[in-house]
Amino acid sequence: MELQDSSKDKWELKLEEKTIELKSCQEKRGVKSCLECSELLNCEIRDSYVHAVYSSMNKGAGGGFEF
Repeated sequence: MELQDSSKDKWELKLEEKTIELKSCQEKRGVKSCLECSELLNCEIRDSYVHAVYSSMNKGAGGGFEF
């Protein structure tokens, strides 16, 4: 994945960075999903990824999401 894409905002770039970090962790642990990992509830990498997902959706404005 190219992290220097000028068409992406800082939130999207951060999400790409966290996605790469998460996938690397999954590969290292031999799982295809965080749900398979014993560290699921205490994982800083996953928490950071989830935060990056929400931030990319609301562009850092905070607040909740209504579905």
